[in-house]
Amino acid sequence: MFANYHTHTARCHHATGEDKAYVEAAIQNGFQVLGFSDHCPWIFSDGYVSPIRMTPDELDGYVTSLTALKKEYAADITIYIGLESEYVPESEYVPEMLPEQQKFLQDYPIDYQILGEHFLYPEQRGIYTGKPTDNAAELKHYVDQVIAGMETGNYLYLAHPDLFHFIGDPALYEQEFRRLCVCLKEKQIPIEINQLGLADHRQYPNPAFLKIAESVGNTAIIGCDAHHPSALLDTDSQQACKKLAEQYHLPLVEVFPQLSR
Repeated sequence: MFANYHTHTARCHHATGEDKAYVEAAIQNGFQVLGFSDHCPWIFSDGYVSPIRMTPDELDGYVTSLTALKKEYAADITIYIGLESEYVPESEYVPEMLPEQQKFLQDYPIDYQILGEHFLYPEQRGIYTGKPTDNAAELKHYVDQVIAGMETGNYLYLAHPDLFHFIGDPALYEQEFRRLCVCLKEKQIPIEINQLGLADHRQYPNPAFLKIAESVGNTAIIGCDAHHPSALLDTDSQQACKKLAEQYHLPLVEVFPQLSR
């Protein structure tokens, strides 16, 4: 692989390994671009502390560490500082969350964000999108929310778009995810083939989703979704992701013109 833009750090509390170890693993496996995209902090007004994302006071250390690594390894690899973020629109639950998050982030040199929609509402009240469900309203809510997020133009691409684990009517699944794939194609945004999901035998990458993306004519990107440096060395899983892209005739994207090198 030439590039990976989906890399976590120990700050999210469910990944392990030193920041430098991720960089050195990427270099060892021939990557020329490594984007870090740890889970973006939210500022929870009710004092809730997320167990799956960095806290606001950890962002300084994240940026400082990665900025130093950018300089240290500049001759070997291009490093970007990104975030994997949720789009949670204003509602009766969260009238101010997004504006406050955006205001908090504006003082940091963040190169990009990817959208990873893990919850339909704020996580302390929310519905996790990876749980099995046959609820049609939840499926539509997920697709509506992701499309609204992508409409903002704030996200480089959509991580694990097929995370939503719908076990209901296949025709409804096809209808809703076709709507999502059409939106992404119109915006020239690739769908992610997620290495972690494949390696862990999760419900994604989902062949039903990939078939829809094929019929719509989407492009794809491989996201390692690395939670340990060893994921960047897992060439078997990376090759399996490439084979999925080939099988479903999804041209792979590895470079984003909007990111300067």
